[in-house]
Amino acid sequence: MNEPIGITDSVHTAEELTEPVTIGAEAYISEEYARQERDKLWRKVWQQVGRVEEIPEVGNYLTYDILDDSIVVVRTAPDRIAAYHNVCPHRGRRLVDTPRGARNACGSKKQFICGFHGFRYNLEGECVHVFEKEDWKGALTPQRTRLGEVRADTWGGWIWINMDPGCEPLRDYLEPAATILDPFELHNMRYRWRRWVVFDCNWKVAMEAFNETYHVPATHPEFVKFGDFRGWARAQGKHSNIGYDAPKDLDENQAKLRLGKGDPRLSTAEMQLYTWEHVKTNTTQTLVDAALRLADELPEGTPPDKVLKHWLDSARRDDAARGVIWPAIDPQHVGNSGTAWQIFPNFQIGHALNNALCYSARPFGYDPNKCIFEAVTFELYPKGQEPKTEWLYTPVDDEAWLSVLPQDFSNMAAVQQGMKSAGFRGTLPNPYRERSIANLHRNLAQYMGVGAPRKLK
Repeated sequence: MNEPIGITDSVHTAEELTEPVTIGAEAYISEEYARQERDKLWRKVWQQVGRVEEIPEVGNYLTYDILDDSIVVVRTAPDRIAAYHNVCPHRGRRLVDTPRGARNACGSKKQFICGFHGFRYNLEGECVHVFEKEDWKGALTPQRTRLGEVRADTWGGWIWINMDPGCEPLRDYLEPAATILDPFELHNMRYRWRRWVVFDCNWKVAMEAFNETYHVPATHPEFVKFGDFRGWARAQGKHSNIGYDAPKDLDENQAKLRLGKGDPRLSTAEMQLYTWEHVKTNTTQTLVDAALRLADELPEGTPPDKVLKHWLDSARRDDAARGVIWPAIDPQHVGNSGTAWQIFPNFQIGHALNNALCYSARPFGYDPNKCIFEAVTFELYPKGQEPKTEWLYTPVDDEAWLSVLPQDFSNMAAVQQGMKSAGFRGTLPNPYRERSIANLHRNLAQYMGVGAPRKLK
């Protein structure tokens, strides 16, 4: 098994990750590493914790838990969102409890009241009531009793927090992903569904199951008939993105969507329908319906690029007729953006013109073999017709996951178990198709001080 090495020992930078590397198993299975993540990683990075539309009114709040830390995020004004450590400065009791079995707490409050001794805090984090305050003889100053503030900001419709008071601004942290994804207007999308589960693998194993396309032929063989699915991965500083190589009959700017093999009119319809019925992600009913009309609206022999244009133009018009306006984005920008971005350390945005699929994972306690895994889909809806959704705890064997995602789940649990084998000597990510994995660990090593990818010899 490869020993973790200090970042100063690594010869790899983001630009050099084209060379084959190996990554030791410690980051996935070591309890000591898992415990060090709290201070070295999670208390230093920007984390996505929810959507702006989840707290639309002043006093609306939600909580976010990561290891020993709980954060309460609250709208303090129509144009301001604040975040605080969810702990009373008096004796350390949490101010807001998460209901048993729930992902987080949410609701609306005018004040946060500690259930232990009744200390009260307004939405600005100021302590406004202490029972028998005179007993402290003036020592309870406003600074000493106010809630510990956490950096909070928004981008893409998401709320982000950072526990490090000296952290860089969110926008700087997110680049270049923010600039490339801004034209997709992700802030206009709304939840279609959202599910979470406590899973039997490390959070990195969970994220890495979805940040490459190399696994598609073996894990999802039913999709092979729709295309080759040869994909690329690119290091983008802290982040990375993935996409597909263009088929020979389409240029690079049109490689975001798969049209399938054979008659593109028929294969596009078949793939869209299969995806909708078996995954319920990466497409919408509008796109499916437009694809099913292709054989009637286009003659046999229509070139793939013409099929693609007709399909998307048709779906765009259908959505516009019901009040859903897609963003207008230059095709070259769409092609360069790829199909998904991995936002360091634990959030993936699978973006499209009218929908998105996102994954996130974080530790479940200090057991390196468990994580909280979340999957959500977004869509553009007519104003006022957005579905009402909640976080649903969905066991991995629940039929609600349909048939494709459980194929990924089987890999995640098996990989975690296999990495603990005495015969496992470290991962061997594909330098072209799995570069996102190497880049994740390159960046992890910057925070953790160990575990940088090593040149494969």
